[in-house]
Amino acid sequence: MVGVGPWPGGEPAWPRLGAGPEAPLDPRYDPDLLVHGDRRNVVDRYRYWTVEAVVADLDRRRHPFHVAVENWAHDLNIGSVVRTANAFLAAEVHVVGRRRWNRRGAMVTDRYQHLRHHPAVADLLAWASTAGPGGTALSVVGVDNVPGSVPLEGYRLPEACVLLFGQESRGLSDEARAASSVVLHITQYGSTRSLNAGAAAAIAMHSWVTQHAGPPPD
Repeated sequence: MVGVGPWPGGEPAWPRLGAGPEAPLDPRYDPDLLVHGDRRNVVDRYRYWTVEAVVADLDRRRHPFHVAVENWAHDLNIGSVVRTANAFLAAEVHVVGRRRWNRRGAMVTDRYQHLRHHPAVADLLAWASTAGPGGTALSVVGVDNVPGSVPLEGYRLPEACVLLFGQESRGLSDEARAASSVVLHITQYGSTRSLNAGAAAAIAMHSWVTQHAGPPPD
């Protein structure tokens, strides 16, 4: 069985703000989870916490990179991208194009990951133009295996940026490529023309954290 059962020792042993069973419950904890157990897809440090408490703690530590995905044909990879963005603590995930996307692949991580919708690439660019530190522009970094692209390996990613990914079948749109300060590709060695979009996003995000993120919390 995934997760943990009821809090050991029952209500008298619940985590409280002070000694004794009369002390108020630590507000980070969900009484229903303490009673019935926590089967959610969360790391152990967040067991029994409310969703709001988890999000608040994540917000204190979020990284300054964003992830954007074009969604012109209801891409099934977006759920996977959201899950990976949560794992690497991206600031936000941006869905460009269709608002609706298949959430199954997110494994409920969309509850903890900030999401934003933009009807078109132009709307994403307008938002990014003032979304950086102090109202500066965020650099838009396209990721696609196209002629003229630069290898991701060895490229120093901007600390504050938007990693922009295209549709699974056709990659970045012409508008997205033109808007990117650079288009990077992930070096491949086999026969396939391209990587799965969700896998490519995971590799790019991992490249960012290896360059800019410190050690994870205990």
